[in-house]
Amino acid sequence: MVGKRRLSVSVDAKLMVAAEQAVKRGEAPTLSAYVSDGLKLKLESDQRLRAMREFIKDYEHEFGKITEEDIAESVRELQSRAIHVRPARPARPAQGYSTKAEASQTVARASERRSRR
Repeated sequence: MVGKRRLSVSVDAKLMVAAEQAVKRGEAPTLSAYVSDGLKLKLESDQRLRAMREFIKDYEHEFGKITEEDIAESVRELQSRAIHVRPARPARPAQGYSTKAEASQTVARASERRSRR
């Protein structure tokens, strides 16, 4: 079907306000265009999820059910290959720390624990 169709729906008030503000900021030319974009994104997301479910079904049919142990092993493997990026400048003291030095010591201890893993 080509073209557009009129639609009447009820929407959560907070979502409506957010959408109207997005239009005012110029993120979409009209509320209708904003809603259409949202529907398109939802449809694309649903299609990706269906494809992933189909892939997993086919994989499990060929290789057996994916277990919790399989998932945990994959997570460990990915974590072992992760590149940890440190912030460019020292973090500001978090709430609950009386001094910047105290916060820095906590961060240093956490970094040391991570590097031992």
